[in-house]
Amino acid sequence: MSYTKYGIRPELVERVKLKMKNPVVKDRMKMLLNGVTKYDLQDRTKVKKLVKTSSGILQESLTEQQEEQLIAFILGQKIDPSNTIHLIKLWAMFR
Repeated sequence: MSYTKYGIRPELVERVKLKMKNPVVKDRMKMLLNGVTKYDLQDRTKVKKLVKTSSGILQESLTEQQEEQLIAFILGQKIDPSNTIHLIKLWAMFR
């Protein structure tokens, strides 16, 4: 399922991809997501906190609507970080 179906703009995705190439930013994001489980990624409150913290790390100011779109996208994907197939699908979506 494409992120554009959730209203997430491709320009935002491209900016984030560019910022993630910075090793410092990438390491901070890795530390934030270390230990996150599939249950955490299905908990709206935890996902909202992750989105807010991530946007701070990436220095992206998100509107309330953009935050809700990202939360809906993450919840809709039913991501299991320990499942390689899920990670490959996400990678393919954002490459």
